[in-house]
Amino acid sequence: MNNISVVGVDLAKNVFQIHAVDAKGRTLVRKMLRRAKFLNFFGNIPHCLIGMEACSSSHYWAREIERLGHTVKLMAPQYVKPYVKTNKNDANDAEAVCEAVTRPNMRFVTVKDEEQQALLLVHRERDGIVKERTSLINRIRASLAEFGIAIPVGPRRLHSWFRDDFSSAEQLLPQLMVCHVLRMKRRLNQLESDLDVLEKEIAQSSKGNPQCQRLEAVPGIGRLTASALVASIGTGKEFKSGRQLSAWLGLVPKQSSSGGKPRLLGISKRGDGYLRRLFIHGARAVIRHMNPKRKVTVWLRDLECRAHKNVVIVALANKLARIAWSMLANGTDYDESFI
Repeated sequence: MNNISVVGVDLAKNVFQIHAVDAKGRTLVRKMLRRAKFLNFFGNIPHCLIGMEACSSSHYWAREIERLGHTVKLMAPQYVKPYVKTNKNDANDAEAVCEAVTRPNMRFVTVKDEEQQALLLVHRERDGIVKERTSLINRIRASLAEFGIAIPVGPRRLHSWFRDDFSSAEQLLPQLMVCHVLRMKRRLNQLESDLDVLEKEIAQSSKGNPQCQRLEAVPGIGRLTASALVASIGTGKEFKSGRQLSAWLGLVPKQSSSGGKPRLLGISKRGDGYLRRLFIHGARAVIRHMNPKRKVTVWLRDLECRAHKNVVIVALANKLARIAWSMLANGTDYDESFI
């Protein structure tokens, strides 16, 4: 036990697989641990390198193990998979993690603190409620369309229709349908109330964070994008450059090259889809409300003459991601003269 140098952990809910090796890579420990004995194992071994996949509960366990003095590194599961030998099982997964964490070119995930995780969970809940609201609105419109009632698209127009026209349409509907529509409307009101609460919590958290305040000065990066980005990457120093961040967000072309012939496709759409969507929506808002006094407008208009509008939007989202990385990594304020 005293010769352990690297430990690979395959996480689960109640059963954890351990694979430990010495400095020469020889296997020393290969066993399964129950949840109650998991931290006791790491408290009884010398300080070493611990590798785990970035998955559910991985950040919690990483923080707990770091408190015991160990060095913990998290890796994306897709980077660990190539090291799995033969069949997939817990023991082979732990061995693959143990080997992958020692690779010099491996990319690691920053361990998040409790505040970052809490803010990200609020963002995820908000995103889920927005999807539920959209689904519910579509069901309301589809239900009323069965009776020949057409409602304009959008939450605001739906509320306007309920306020102004529902009373007249109510006379044409069966009583059972009226009760059903009113029940869905009450559910919609509750979802929008919960959405307002979550957005206020995100705004309050963003106001107390100087990094978020600096990012919000960038056109196209609003409160939601700034807080979600800071909660996800912190200072961004896990990325060597802004291009690595934009590649992690899936905002760069996907390659399919062979035989020395480069072939670029559409964007890769890898990484965090929620953040990528926020950056693209922010870029779309900048293009929709272009300010002729801004330097970025000249660049956008020149690009619009050569490329499709959607290409321009993604290109601007890529630029916003690079600007955000530079500001976080270097601790600087937004300066439009560098665009």
